[in-house]
Formats: sequence, structure tokens, C-alpha cells
Amino acid sequence: MNQDQIPIYEALINHLNRHPQSFHVPGHKNGNFLPKWIDDRFKKFLAFDVTELNGLDDFHSPEGVIAQAADLLSGLYHSYKSFFLVNGSTVGNLAMIMGVCEEGDIVFVQRNCHKSILHALMIRNVTPVFLKPSIHEEWEVPVGVEPQALRDAYREFPQVKACIFTYPNYYGLTYNIEELIDICHEMGSYVLVDEAHGAHFRIGSPFPQSSMELGADVVVQSAHKTLPAMTMGSFLHIQNDGVPIKKIEFYLSSLQSSSPSYPIMASLDISRAYLAGMDRMDILYTLKMKQQLVDGLTKVQGVQILDNGAEQDPLKITVRVNGLSGYDVQKRLEGHGIDVELADPLQVLLIFPLLKSGDCYQINEIVEKWEMAMQGSKGITKLSGNNIEVGTSYQLLDMPFKETINREFSWCKLEEAVGRISAKMVIPYPPGIPLLLPGERIGIEQLTALKSYKNSGAHFQGEHRLKEGKIAVFDQL
Repeated sequence: MNQDQIPIYEALINHLNRHPQSFHVPGHKNGNFLPKWIDDRFKKFLAFDVTELNGLDDFHSPEGVIAQAADLLSGLYHSYKSFFLVNGSTVGNLAMIMGVCEEGDIVFVQRNCHKSILHALMIRNVTPVFLKPSIHEEWEVPVGVEPQALRDAYREFPQVKACIFTYPNYYGLTYNIEELIDICHEMGSYVLVDEAHGAHFRIGSPFPQSSMELGADVVVQSAHKTLPAMTMGSFLHIQNDGVPIKKIEFYLSSLQSSSPSYPIMASLDISRAYLAGMDRMDILYTLKMKQQLVDGLTKVQGVQILDNGAEQDPLKITVRVNGLSGYDVQKRLEGHGIDVELADPLQVLLIFPLLKSGDCYQINEIVEKWEMAMQGSKGITKLSGNNIEVGTSYQLLDMPFKETINREFSWCKLEEAVGRISAKMVIPYPPGIPLLLPGERIGIEQLTALKSYKNSGAHFQGEHRLKEGKIAVFDQL
């Protein structure tokens, strides 16, 4: 396959070169009808925001350029079949779980999963068994499931329809997912992977291996996280024809917009070509520039860069500053024009771009801004981390998801919540990993982590009254 082709983008350019007059949706008519004060840059962008016209194919029944682009994507990732997603990895996670699982199925789920995984489990009404992740000693964040923990869970629950893993974690930390995949397949389970942060792993060394290469059955990737794709642009890959493809396709069609975004689709097509064109010189240049940034930041007073060697995505840079929480660092940096990917009570996370050899990246300017932002940070303060722990290697809900939906609940003070059953999700965002789940009995470890996030200034999603020091709980069973 000629991976230099960009069928969707090329079709859009050909369409615009016709200088068409629009008598179709959307109503801005190629960006021509907007308030006069709207910036010209936005108007020009809207010329690409068209609908499914002749020559541009049909997203939900592709036979032309969209089908060609999907074939190129599948060829690059060596999948049985691949799909463009215009509603983010969220829709991919929903579709793969709803397509593979039936109501009542037992599924193993890594506890530090994204909220979209949990929403899929709720909608499908499966029985989740949550697997305890290991905690990275230095990062103080959950990483992956230990093989022995998985084997222990299988001894108790041998009839498991699917195992759902998150790989890598948000911070780019990897683990031995290949052994987990092998165990799951030995036990007859499907392996579904939320690989949101690993779309670029297709490059190969020195980047970690993708779970696609290691045998996962269905993999969802957020192309927009590390490739030059627009927000919400993602991929779904199916490894083999043993997966219920038709059901997954049905849910992808049902859950994605019937008016798909051509700018997102074109950006996915461009991203695939960009990734395919990364050569050894580009990779070495990216790593060289990233190391220059790390070396520069390390010289800033109080800055510490965490390093996990080969078990880490090189594009992820986790930074701590002595005496400051991650939220403090984030606020200081924003005041100097630097936006980070996320902050947590301990650190901030930076995502470095994939560069082509010779691309300009203002390392010195970035380091200078860091130096200005960190002026006045002194001392070493031990801050508590982000641990989400459970007492055993696996955990069941105390109340099935189905029973939690319409059940009456009350508001409980945090200090009185240990031992109660949570009624709502409470989610620090980012990273979007719930600290509390509906139907889950609340432990002291979860409350400790919740208080750490709250006291550090985290933003929360979900239904809560944390400003009043309260969370939603069910009455005792």
C-alpha cells in the first residue's frame, strides 16, 4: 500500500478547488455566513466542514475515499479491520464492549480505567470484577495488573467473557500486558484494550510495543493524543475474525453521529500518513529534542523529571517541583503561557510532539518560561499521591450497576462515608479515572485519595458536593 496517499484530505481539496456554491448543510455555507467580527482564521477553517457529498463518500456506508483511507489505516497497523472514530475513544470503548459482551456476562476490568469503560459496562449491564492495579512506587500512580492477580481472579471466576485493560496508563507507563493477553486467551476470554495513549506505538523501538502487536483482540486508540489529529479523532482496530465484528460495527454506526465531521476524518487520514512517514532520522530527532527539553528543565530550581526507563513512553514527561503540588505548578505555568496535559497532587504531565527532522521547537524559550514560573518555589514538601487501592487483588461491586440507577440516595459527610456504598461516580478530570463508583463500598484508601485531590485543587466530574465536604451514598442494604 502507498501510505503517502491521503484520500479523504485529497478529496476535500479537490472539492474546494471547484469553488462550489453550497445549497446543503451545514448552515455556514463553507464559512461564508458568520457574524462579521468572527476571525478570518475560523472562517477559512469552516470551508473544510462539509457534508457527505458526491466524491466525499459516506461515513456509515463507505465505498470510496473513506473506505480507501480505512484500508490504509488497517494496512499500517496490520489489523484485520480498522475504523475511523469521530466521537473519540469514548465511542470506541462503548462499541467494543457492547459488541463483544452480553447482559449478565462476567468481565474483568482494570480498576484504573477511564470513565467511558465504566459507562459501557453500565449500559451493557454486565457483571464487572475489578482487578487491582499495581502502584508505581515513585510516581505513586496505578499502572497495570500483575499476572498473578489475574490468575487469582480466574480461579474464582473461570467463565469470563472479556478482559478489559488500559495500556499504557495516562503517564505513559507500561507493563507486561503480553503475559496478561496470553493468560486471557488460555482461559477463552476476549482481550479488549483502551490504548488511548498508544496510537504512535506503531513506530516501534524505542517506543513500547502496541497491544495490537501483542495479540489483543480489539484495541481503541486516541489518535488526537499523540498524532496530529483533531480532538475526538480516534481509531478502532480489530485483530481477527473471531471477534463479533458485525455487532461492533452496529454499535459504531448507532453511537456515532449521522453527520460526521470531515475535518476530523481528514485529520485522521493525515495522521495515519504522518505516522507512516516517520523514519529513523525523524525518531532520533524527536528524541534528541525531547532530551534537550528534559536537560533544560532539570536545571530549573526544584524541578525533578521522573524516569521509568524502557517501561515508559518517551513522549511523556512527568515533572515534579519541590514544595509545590502539581496544581500549583500548572497554575504558575499557565501564567507564563505554558499549558500542560494534566496536573495531579504530586506532578504535572507534558506530552511531547512527534517531530519530523528539522522541525522548529523553541526549547530555550520554553525553559526560560519555566524558570520564570518557578521563581520563589522553595523547600521540599511531601505530598500524598493518587493511589486507588482495594484490599484484595480483585473486587466486586456491593450493588449491581442496574440497581444503582434509580435508587434513592443521600448526601454524606466525607468523614462518615467509610463503609457506605457510593451512589455516584466521583472523577478527578483529567485523567478521568473514577475514585468512586456507584455500587462500590467506600474504603479509607479511596477517601484519602479523594481528600488529597480535593485539597490540592483538582477539578472533579460526576455528581458530588465536595465543596460542602459531601458525597452521595446509598442507605445501608
